[in-house]
Amino acid sequence: MTLAYWCVLIAALLPYVLITLAKSGPGFDNKTPREYVERLTGWRKRAYWAQINSFETFPPFAAGVIIAELLHANPTTIDKLAIIFIIARILHGIFYIIDKHILRSLAWFIGFFSVIGLFVIGA
Repeated sequence: MTLAYWCVLIAALLPYVLITLAKSGPGFDNKTPREYVERLTGWRKRAYWAQINSFETFPPFAAGVIIAELLHANPTTIDKLAIIFIIARILHGIFYIIDKHILRSLAWFIGFFSVIGLFVIGA
């Protein structure tokens, strides 16, 4: 399995790390988890929002890696773009949780452009 495919796995797991952080507070009730997250505030609410965003960015990233691999793009370039995406997404989650909106947006754009790069290198 290529490094880029391992990055797809990491990207798939990242939302679950974020929601675990969000639900780590007192009073979590597994019978009504969605009601619980609706009442969250502060950094836990932002961790929940970061989780949602991670789910939103996963499909284009996974598709970009797969398409670049299928089109026989340079494997080193695919790996580099995938690693950049993962680093950007981890930083995005951290910046979301600590409420650094400008840095969060910068991390989002870096991840976004790495996905665009995956599609472009396959062309």
